[in-house]
Amino acid sequence: MSRKPTLLLAALLTFAGSAAHAQMPGPGGPGGPQQPPPPPTPGAKLDVITDGSSASYRVTEQFVGVAFTNEAIGTTNLVSGTLTIKADGTVDPGSKITVDLRGLKSDQDQRDGFVQNRTLETAKFPTAEFVPTKVTGLDKLIPSAGQTGVALTGNLTIHGVTKEVTFQGIATFNPRDNMVAGRAKTILTFDQFGLNPPKIGRLASVENKIDLELAYRFKRTLP
Repeated sequence: MSRKPTLLLAALLTFAGSAAHAQMPGPGGPGGPQQPPPPPTPGAKLDVITDGSSASYRVTEQFVGVAFTNEAIGTTNLVSGTLTIKADGTVDPGSKITVDLRGLKSDQDQRDGFVQNRTLETAKFPTAEFVPTKVTGLDKLIPSAGQTGVALTGNLTIHGVTKEVTFQGIATFNPRDNMVAGRAKTILTFDQFGLNPPKIGRLASVENKIDLELAYRFKRTLP
């Protein structure tokens, strides 16, 4: 009797078993044990990544003959800088975030022209600078994963005027690519920084309040 069918069947079974083993997820893969996140670090250096970072203003406008108000929004992604938190939880004095205000764009060119030329006077004051002095909401050991509420207090300079402000928001820590991302907001007024509210076309009035928002993506390294 020939043994070829038996040998062929054995070969097929061996191949099928090897393929199934190759497709099984290993540790940390789908269905396998998950790797724990890296431990928290004493301090961190956070460098702004332009892709995904932006600064925006929101102001409430009232137009002549219109019963409802309009929310004007201007945004720029020209954001740069570094935030360094030292091992003792304090902010390194060399930390600074800069926004190039010349990149601000809204849905109206006429508004943008007034904001650039008359309100912010970007020919003389092209940037806004925020120098953080204190961070609250983080322990001295900064987490590598998860979310937490964070408040960042510091000196904001716009139009040649410097005032202390506090940005508040939520930070998300991603251990996979060492990123920290989130949004932080603060409220300013036009007169606080000596700014002229926009006056365009049929615009009757602008509320004396500016909602300033920073959407950020930081690359994280040790300080």
